[in-house]
Amino acid sequence: MMDSVLHKEFVAQMSAELGDHEAALLVDALMCAPQPTSVRYNPHKVSPLPEGEVVPWCASEGRYLPTRPSFTLDPHFQAGRYYVQEAASMFVGHLLVEALGGEVPRGVRVLDMCAAPGGKTTLYSALVGDRGVVVANEVIRTRALTLADNVMRWGVGNTVVTSNDPSHFGSLEGWFDVVAVDAPCSGEGMFRKSEEARREWSPDNVRLCAARQRRIVADAWKALRPGGVLLYSTCTFNRTENEENMAWLTEEFECEHIGVECPEEWGIVRTRAGVAECFHFYPHRTSGEGLFAAVVRKAGEGGGRSRSPKARKSPFGQVDRQAAAVVGRYLAAGADLHLATIGESLYAYLAAHWDDVRTVCEQMSVLYSGVRVGEVFGKKFKPDHALALSTIVNPTATPTTEVSLDDALHYFRREELGCVGELAEGVNLLLFEGAPIGYTKRIGGRTNSLMPKELRIFQQQ
Repeated sequence: MMDSVLHKEFVAQMSAELGDHEAALLVDALMCAPQPTSVRYNPHKVSPLPEGEVVPWCASEGRYLPTRPSFTLDPHFQAGRYYVQEAASMFVGHLLVEALGGEVPRGVRVLDMCAAPGGKTTLYSALVGDRGVVVANEVIRTRALTLADNVMRWGVGNTVVTSNDPSHFGSLEGWFDVVAVDAPCSGEGMFRKSEEARREWSPDNVRLCAARQRRIVADAWKALRPGGVLLYSTCTFNRTENEENMAWLTEEFECEHIGVECPEEWGIVRTRAGVAECFHFYPHRTSGEGLFAAVVRKAGEGGGRSRSPKARKSPFGQVDRQAAAVVGRYLAAGADLHLATIGESLYAYLAAHWDDVRTVCEQMSVLYSGVRVGEVFGKKFKPDHALALSTIVNPTATPTTEVSLDDALHYFRREELGCVGELAEGVNLLLFEGAPIGYTKRIGGRTNSLMPKELRIFQQQ
């Protein structure tokens, strides 16, 4: 039965690396064990967090669900109140905080090099909050657009989404405090949930992935400052893509060990590769899919960032006083923000990190950054869907209407709302169980959804 579903050479590989007994337990889990469903709540939008079975290494926000609902049809998901994330992959947040000494420092710059679809990016965004900037990069543009949508929905406003080859980050050499590489891999850890991953696996693909991972890590290393932290992860089991790559890294570059607290009861298997601390998640030992993660520090004096590179042509325009005044009342009181324009749209950024955002946007191909606030036409303002879902929105700037589940789904499908009679004339902010889900505009007896067409959902109940 094992051989009919899993590649014979994969089973042999696991037996050689883990031993026959442990490999048999792994294969049985991949073949027969149920797949757990987990989500990670957005701490900037949800407080207190719901009760439920806690993901141990992400206890503050991670929860297992007893059943898998239709997330697409859940307004709370569409509002960015949680992200559907595989439990094991949440461990990188624990690694990040541990590597930074237990607290995220102010001014921190984080690069998520292979970021789509956005699970780890939104995790880093939540951890960093207003203390720094996250740059989320994805080289494949279609995947980068999905990443941008998820960052927009998450709404924290501290993230820049780029679509560049990893080599392009050479222009930001030594600029980042943390570089995370969730490297494209052979996907063995996804065998339980992905028939495609099982079908495409081969020893040749493992070797191809390992070589590509080394190229990405080498480029990522250049972008990391001396004293900075490298997080490496894959969703695969084999040593070729994992320990062997980390051993190569520690031999090729000057690395230092970082100690990480990891209780035995979590069921995570710890290994070492050179000075790198490594962690394996196996589905027969932990409640999740497969994951490998490792962490090292770049040797050198801490704080040794390179200077910002010479600016290229800036994509930003200035916001005049009249426009700033029009927009200001739509933004949360007390938020220290910098406003700028890109094309016809106005964007808001955390003022303390504006220089960092501008540096990235002047060097890279950027798809989304900060919070897209909307467009100003003289004294009139058209708010953007992203503003409604952001943590900087002032919900009292427009009339608000609590809507039913049916009307929330009508909104997400860009259909007419049944509650049109309850709306004020003009722009309204729609709420579902208190959570902003977007803007609509009432014009007489009809509504005009301000939700972007590309985000429209088609799934029926």
